[in-house]
Amino acid sequence: MAFLSVFTPVLAVVLCLVIGFVLVKSWDTETTSTSPGKSKGATKGEKRPWVDQDLQDDTEITAKEDDGDADDDWGDSTEEENLTQLPYSPQRYPEETMLQRSKEFYTLMNQRRSVRFISPEPVPREVIDNVIHTAGTAPSGAHTEPWTFIVVSDPDIKHQIRLIVEEEEEMNYRQRMGEKWVQDLAKLSKKNTFSFSFPSSCRTNWIKEYLDVAPYLILIFKQTYGILPNGKKKTHYYNEISVSISCGILLAALQNAGLVTVTSTPLNCGPKLRLLLKRPANEKLLMLLPVGYPASDATVPDLKRKHLDDILVHV
Repeated sequence: MAFLSVFTPVLAVVLCLVIGFVLVKSWDTETTSTSPGKSKGATKGEKRPWVDQDLQDDTEITAKEDDGDADDDWGDSTEEENLTQLPYSPQRYPEETMLQRSKEFYTLMNQRRSVRFISPEPVPREVIDNVIHTAGTAPSGAHTEPWTFIVVSDPDIKHQIRLIVEEEEEMNYRQRMGEKWVQDLAKLSKKNTFSFSFPSSCRTNWIKEYLDVAPYLILIFKQTYGILPNGKKKTHYYNEISVSISCGILLAALQNAGLVTVTSTPLNCGPKLRLLLKRPANEKLLMLLPVGYPASDATVPDLKRKHLDDILVHV
């Protein structure tokens, strides 16, 4: 009994320390798992952003714009006139023609690839206008058409865009993306090696020569809200998915015109590029596309797409 009485205080202290340690670890784990900007699979020392945060633009808004959250700054949809309904009779093809056209379009689009080797050869501006006009036919929430396409051909502006993108992309590759992401990209590169010290050894890296070389850069901005003629704000429903659909149609239109591009979502570049291009605060960068003819020595990875049975389910 004397032995137990001596060690009872010691055992009590040890027990309290163990319980405290368990509680602290539990709290740290919960905090880490719910902290923004980190994915569920992120390991210690790595910061892997969620997909929907990749292009987050947290640029501060002026006090006047911030006050716009008030109800009286938002326009009522009833302020706009109701649209008349028109008969709709699109061209209808015989079944054989439908089958042929669908196969031909698949063949055309199956040739589409992400190309990072773009020729500086000039492209008629009217062609670019036409493909963007085509992208503007996309459906959108409540027909708000929440997209702005910025076409950059000025060499100085293109170079400034490249400097902004490369500065952020280097940080992405070195710090934000994580080693696994970088290694997954390496297999798509011209050489199957990657080195932070020698970026030229991997074509998929932060060096974006095509931003200078391509005759056009198309920057697609989503409008998070619109501005009515009376100055009030207009809700843009499903603005991101609407603009994403428009981007898909744009890619198809570029392929149809014989042009190439590489889909680029420049992480953390949105605010700087928006300011460079003098775009308003309601516009957020969604995608950047260098556009032109493929270079004479262009190469692409020998990729295979999934079989139809792997992506199609009939019910």
